[in-house]
Amino acid sequence: MSTPRFLTLPPGVRSRQIETALGTFAALEALPVSGIPERWPALLVPGLTGSKEDFIAVLQTLAQAGRQVVAVDMRGQFETTGPDDSAAYTCAALGNDIDVLAQVIGQDGPIHLVGHSFGGLVTREAVIDGRTRFASYTLMSSGPAAIIGPRERAGRAMLSELPETGLEHMWHNRLEPEALSAGVPDEIVAFLRKRFFANSVTGMYRMTEEVLSAPDRCDELTQIDVPTLVLYGEHDDGWPPRLQSEMARRLNADCVVVPGAAHSPAVEAPETTAAALTRFWNAAESRRSA
Repeated sequence: MSTPRFLTLPPGVRSRQIETALGTFAALEALPVSGIPERWPALLVPGLTGSKEDFIAVLQTLAQAGRQVVAVDMRGQFETTGPDDSAAYTCAALGNDIDVLAQVIGQDGPIHLVGHSFGGLVTREAVIDGRTRFASYTLMSSGPAAIIGPRERAGRAMLSELPETGLEHMWHNRLEPEALSAGVPDEIVAFLRKRFFANSVTGMYRMTEEVLSAPDRCDELTQIDVPTLVLYGEHDDGWPPRLQSEMARRLNADCVVVPGAAHSPAVEAPETTAAALTRFWNAAESRRSA
């Protein structure tokens, strides 16, 4: 597995394959300079059309606080292969993958869990099922139920286009023009194209269905004794900021609004995001120790 040259990995960050009983998952792993983690590890899970690379900008900073930090591609995403079976891409099935990954990475000990966007809907399955001992849980730019607003409309357009026109039409007629009009550098557009076409079409279709129909599970989450953080950008165009703030209140969770960021705080404001996660993780570990 290789990382494009323009996505140069910071010192202390490496590509790796994580072997589990359910298969092999592509990952990026960051370790402290000493190579010896002194705090509990963390697992970062990306959103629907994202990948582990979405966390590159925060991995080194997070690891320097003394942790092993691992970002993964979920089943069917980018460099993790997946079956041509839509049942493998439900939130419940993907959440089971997260349970298994967390147990392998954390070696059955406490581990911090972060889910970004659709990754939040997936990771909450692993939290609610209670099979893994999570040190803390962070919902990053995610929501209590199905996505709404502009991204809901984009998701419904994807469902209508995929069966008839496939990935090529979507990329050339919508996604690439959107990236270019937003001023995304050519080398990043090239990576986005590579990543988009590497995704499982079956997986992308089913995961889109899932993000458009997810039920509200906040009441179930409140029954789980785990420190929780809701973190989002002040200009989030996924779940509205007011909805995420209300979710934090319902979950009795800490809440951090990242100034200047939109739907991807780890990309748009990496230092602020990494600092907020580190503070939250340290506090969660202190409470657990006490």
